[in-house]
Amino acid sequence: MNFNSIFLIQITVTVLFSILAAIFDVKKGFVPDKLNNMLVAFGLSSNLILTIVEGNVKFILASIISMVVTYYVAYFLWQLHLWGGGDAKLFSSIATVIPFGSNIDFLNIFPALSFYPFSFSVIVNSILVSFPFLVVFTIRLIIKNDYVKSNADLLVNILNYNGLRFLIYTTLNKTVNVRDLKEGMIVNKYCFNDDHVCELIQDLNGNLEVYKSNDDDFKYYFKSRSAGGITLKDVSLLKIMCAQKFISDTLCIKIGFPFTPAIMFGLIIALSYGDLMMVITKNLILVV
Repeated sequence: MNFNSIFLIQITVTVLFSILAAIFDVKKGFVPDKLNNMLVAFGLSSNLILTIVEGNVKFILASIISMVVTYYVAYFLWQLHLWGGGDAKLFSSIATVIPFGSNIDFLNIFPALSFYPFSFSVIVNSILVSFPFLVVFTIRLIIKNDYVKSNADLLVNILNYNGLRFLIYTTLNKTVNVRDLKEGMIVNKYCFNDDHVCELIQDLNGNLEVYKSNDDDFKYYFKSRSAGGITLKDVSLLKIMCAQKFISDTLCIKIGFPFTPAIMFGLIIALSYGDLMMVITKNLILVV
């Protein structure tokens, strides 16, 4: 088995896993850790095989370095609320399998390569292609929104800033019972006055954050601190506080945008067409 055969298998498996991740994200709202762990294991083992076959240690070293660097970059962007934890792990998994881009000459594909790691090209492409997904996703939610169906006149004010803002708010948020909370859900602003609730959340050090409220009726409010959503510890604490009547039976959560389909297309574009940022830059230079 030569380099081309192994590289083709790596590409095929990575694309298939990204498709599976996108399906899970759209249907279930999360990417299973098992899926990412399996892809990481495949990446390390396949690049170890490449190292043995080619007699070059660069393959396994590049795989490990790319995985670590991509994880920390993706984790940093997760902290900036750009995507969820599962998305950050998927980027790292892809980086493990394909640490650097390569012209696929045996398939007559010559994608535009960047000076930075291949996984960064996937990240850049994913961000660039995510906007149309976000628009389609939001429009779909608006059409399915029961509140909008019963108040069709809201659509008349869609070009009005306040009307559009209200429409998006009612569409991208929903009320759920505390007993139905699940890991990864993004809790929206919940106002309260009880100092004990404040202490419990701060002591847990989970993905809930307490803030001082500007509302005269409430001293504090809490919400998810990142797009990664609440952890299992957060879920348990919220259910305990609800049972003890510290908080109400319902909470408002944000409907998260499934970013994984954008990652899937970002990967496919990076493999077949190349780094979109590099392509745009080259075209701009040619125009100037």
